[in-house]
Order: sequence, then structure tokens, then C-alpha cells
Amino acid sequence: MSTQDTPSDSPFHHESPRDEAPQFVLPLVVRIEKAGPPARTDALETAARAVLVMLSDERSLGEGDDEGEWAQLMRDWQDARIRKVVRRARGAEWRKASALPGITVTGKAAEVRVFPPVPLDGWPKELAKLQVSGTDLDDPADPDAPDPLAPVLWLNPDLGMSAGKAMAQAGHGAQLAWWELSDADRKAWREAGFPLSVRTADPAAWRELTLSGLPVVRDAGFTEIAPGSCTVVADHPALRAG
Repeated sequence: MSTQDTPSDSPFHHESPRDEAPQFVLPLVVRIEKAGPPARTDALETAARAVLVMLSDERSLGEGDDEGEWAQLMRDWQDARIRKVVRRARGAEWRKASALPGITVTGKAAEVRVFPPVPLDGWPKELAKLQVSGTDLDDPADPDAPDPLAPVLWLNPDLGMSAGKAMAQAGHGAQLAWWELSDADRKAWREAGFPLSVRTADPAAWRELTLSGLPVVRDAGFTEIAPGSCTVVADHPALRAG
């Protein structure tokens, strides 16, 4: 894809003073009931789709008289670091979180609710009291091979991340891909329901992926892993070279 096709809201090819802007966070809450927690890969993929649904929702878009109710918050958030925090809820906690403005996205069994951005120190009380820890999820079996014709968010095979951390990183990867796509490719992805896979890359292929020109998530190092670590490569077919 040529740089002329890159949307103006993409920071991928352009430096910006993102640390100097007021910092906002995109909250995501994953439903984890004791009796039936979701599979790890299902939760990761659902979180990534939730971010895309929020980015493309009409309430997040527009300017002036056509501005959606979340549009200014979304701009403020995207002007700074694209922080995401994943918390868990069940039972009454989930019901209270679901009553707040936001969007619930479902996967095979996973449920993730994404909320409009909040200031770093201004979380709603219903979300602030939810736990970040305890999102350790497992896959009952190895995930199937991803569809080569659909987007794949490749995870760094050398990093051990909790499910919550990996959900946030998958969301980052989906967002970088979204920023890089043309309007036509965004429309096609949205109308298809945002199909995507999240998989751990083969160790032998990881370095090639990071050097392929595809969007790469580099973590700020606030939690779990070292600053600057490459966590995800966003492999969307429309962004592949050649």
C-alpha cells in the first residue's frame, strides 16, 4: 500500500507528541464466570473485534454537527498513547458494567464489553473496582490454523503474557491495522463483521513478520513486559506487500 493511501488519522508513519497529550484509557471488560470461563483465543479475538467495533461505531465518528456522542473522547484518546486496560467481571459486577454506555461484543463463547475512553485517573466507579488480575485463561485445544485470506494478529512467541495483557495487545494490533487501511478496506472489513484470528507466531517466522512492513505493536512497558517489546504484528491482507 502506498503512503498516499494511508488515512490521515494513522500515526503509523508519522511521529507525534503522544506522550505530551492528556492520557486516556479504553476500558474493556471480559466476562469470566466461575462455571464457564471463555477460551483464551476466543477472548483475545473478541477483544480485538470489540476495539474495531468501537472505532467504527457511528457514535465514535463525525465532526461538528454530525459528531457522535463519543467522538471527542475517541479523538482525545487516539491523540495520546492508545492505552487499553482489560478487567474481568462476573455475576452482578457484569450486570452493573453492562448498564454503562458501551458495546458488548460476543465471540464463540466470550463476551467483552468495550466502553468509550476515560481519563487515566477518571474511571467510573463500577469499572474502577473490577480486578485486572485473574484473567488467566486457557485453550482446551490448540486453535485451528488461521484463514490465510483473513486478518491475523500474530503474537510474539517469546513473550509470556496474561490473557488480559494479550487481549489489550491484540486490540492494539487491530487498531493499528484499522488506522492503516483505506476507507474502502475499512468498509469491507466492517461489513464482513471484522473477521480475524489471533495466533502465536512460529518462532522461526517472528523476525520476518516484524520486518515485513506490517504494523507492529511496541509495548510502552507499563505492565508485565519490558518497554519497547514487539508484542503483535497485524497481518491484514490489504496491508501485505506485493
